[in-house]
Amino acid sequence: MTNITRFDPFNKGFENLLEGLFVRPMRIDFDNAQQIKMKLDVTQDDKAYTVNAELPGVKKEDIHVQIDGNRLSISAETKKETEEKKGTSYLCRERSYGKLERSFVLDQDVDAASVQARYHDGVLQLTLPKKAKSSAKSIPVS
Repeated sequence: MTNITRFDPFNKGFENLLEGLFVRPMRIDFDNAQQIKMKLDVTQDDKAYTVNAELPGVKKEDIHVQIDGNRLSISAETKKETEEKKGTSYLCRERSYGKLERSFVLDQDVDAASVQARYHDGVLQLTLPKKAKSSAKSIPVS
């Protein structure tokens, strides 16, 4: 059954009419803000995995990649600019600062010695060659 409610134009409807007409300072609660997420694309072929990770605004030196068997870990840090000009203040600050981390397990072990990593235009591209699968070996019992 549907509930019937009375429409009050001055409750929230009126605020929605004026939304976007004026620029007003806003406060963002960083404790409750959404955590920064690293977006990934992972593909594979017969020989290798390819990982594309979006890391906009991150310097090459602040990116760390670790491989442990078939586990891949990517971490990066974006640092807040501390320089502020006199006489200026922020009306809105939406860029995020902090540490990004992403870790996941692949189906097959990776040959860590042959990994290639490129960082260009805010995208980290990893080429992770697969290790040759060890073939199952039958052992006769005597």
